[in-house]
Amino acid sequence: MIEVDVRLARGDFRLACAFRSDTGALALFGRSGSGKSTVLGLVAGLLRPDVGRVVVDGRTLVDVERGVFVPPHRRGVGVVFQDALLFPHLSVRANLGYGRRFSRQDARPVDADAVISMLGIGHLLDRRPAGLSGGERQRVAIGRALLAGPRVLLLDEPLSALDFERRREIMPYVERLRDELRWPLVYVSHAVDEVARIAREVVVLEDGAVIATGAPGEVLAPGGVSAGFGAVSVIEARVGAFDALYGLTALEHPAGPISVPGQVGRPGDVHRLLVRATDVALAVQRPRDVSFRTVLLGTIRSIAVEDGPTARVDIALRGEGRLVALVTRRAIDELGLDAGDEVFAMLKATALDERATAYAPRVR
Repeated sequence: MIEVDVRLARGDFRLACAFRSDTGALALFGRSGSGKSTVLGLVAGLLRPDVGRVVVDGRTLVDVERGVFVPPHRRGVGVVFQDALLFPHLSVRANLGYGRRFSRQDARPVDADAVISMLGIGHLLDRRPAGLSGGERQRVAIGRALLAGPRVLLLDEPLSALDFERRREIMPYVERLRDELRWPLVYVSHAVDEVARIAREVVVLEDGAVIATGAPGEVLAPGGVSAGFGAVSVIEARVGAFDALYGLTALEHPAGPISVPGQVGRPGDVHRLLVRATDVALAVQRPRDVSFRTVLLGTIRSIAVEDGPTARVDIALRGEGRLVALVTRRAIDELGLDAGDEVFAMLKATALDERATAYAPRVR
């Protein structure tokens, strides 16, 4: 459980932020300058609030009114920044050992071998940071933080300094940290795809204030707070059969089966899909003889004509979930689309790769 209710003024910036979460995987989401890293600094003890309190796992770390301020090194909070900040003159093994030095007597028990195995860094132990890729350095930084046995792990945009390939490399390790070790974490990002994959709950910040909280599928829904980050949809579906011949997994959704590349999860698992509006095509009749492997039935909620040649179509999928499509205004007119019409949304399987698909464990 993490509880934050703080106020802070620094120059022209004003933070007034309050939220609580016990999901174990919380994301702070918003544009640069919205206050995400400031909140993380207040939880870690790197900043002091003017007013308010912070409680982690039932322990009060800050309470301005009562005069409580636990120093950072006594908080039992692990932090991973954008830059791994490893000691360049030490080996990976020694960097990991440095985390051990800061573990407290009441620290969370940690199996070092399990952490090293889970992060896939066992073969790196005798190397120095200069010989590691960006993704490897971040994995070592996460391991160092974990070996201190923190109550909660704070990740401050840990992938923002990495290129696409390194981001794709490290994301599954963060998911394993959440699911296998079940380590409570707070993940800061302004990337919709990262938040959709990692979080069970999202707190959205704008200009220092909380403007929305909820599950990723709710907060990142079409027309919601994610609109300024690109038109995307988040839908959930259950894993079905794997077609070994073609290398495709069928995900079951009331609106229709969803086909994704590769073997995804275990049958019955719920997976979360991030669908970009530009990857959605529409038809007024069920299509035949097309390459699209996924066809979802829904009803048009609204059509918003945007500047230029495009229009944004918000669709309520049959059963549950919403989907947004970005199409041309000409297509809208030629198909005769209007609010209330039934429509078939088509998705290419190749648009739903590992960047768009993630296990979505339910809150316990």
